[in-house]
Amino acid sequence: MASGTETSGSGDIDRTLDLLWDTGRRPRRGPRPGLTLERIVEAAVEVADRDGLGAVSMRRIATELGTGTMSLYRYVPGKGELIDLMLDRVQRPSEDPGDLGDGDWRSALHALGHATLALYRRHTWLLGVNQSRPILGPAALDGMEKVLTRIKPMGLTDPELISAIIMVDGYVVGAARTQVYQEEAERTSGLTDAQFWAAQEPVLVKAMTSGRYPVLASLSEDAFGTGFDHFEFGLQRILDGLEAVVAARRAADESASPEQPA
Repeated sequence: MASGTETSGSGDIDRTLDLLWDTGRRPRRGPRPGLTLERIVEAAVEVADRDGLGAVSMRRIATELGTGTMSLYRYVPGKGELIDLMLDRVQRPSEDPGDLGDGDWRSALHALGHATLALYRRHTWLLGVNQSRPILGPAALDGMEKVLTRIKPMGLTDPELISAIIMVDGYVVGAARTQVYQEEAERTSGLTDAQFWAAQEPVLVKAMTSGRYPVLASLSEDAFGTGFDHFEFGLQRILDGLEAVVAARRAADESASPEQPA
């Protein structure tokens, strides 16, 4: 479901922005009652979730909605623009004020990491979209505003705040890709993870007893087990690093401040 590559911004950027921000060029009525831009985007997301990004086409979405392909072109110029609308649709932030945690900036970034992982697990096709140059719609900016509001008290510079978000997002995308690809490998090969490693066991046992890999051979039996939460461990270490930067910045600011008169 993560296969296939599309690129954000590959369509007509001006038309995409018109559609995202509703600048007055959206069609208000079409030839088929009930057909709206929102419904088209929702149908496209449903198809991508179910059958992968490669299944998304104007013809396929029209079929899903029970209308003619030409009817869709009254609302969206083509697949390039549709992809950007889909991206903004799935990034709508939750209305729950507590979804980024109830504490400080660390709890907010921690919650952001888990929420982003959940987003990629729900919509695995996101891994097949090159978002290096995203078209920024209201949902994307709403989400950014929400996160920045929570982490602004870190006391970092504005570029550093953005970098903190990029750091967490980059880590999560890598973890999500690993998880999704593992599931795809199991599904397409017909071998469970346990069966896959069991097939290699005789060769690996022989290698570990050869003396060629003493450090690997010395590891505990659970070193490669599934019980360890690698995602949480990595996320916490990123937050530890940011916490050290925040603490150092505050200490520097305090030492640079003039002493208050007694």
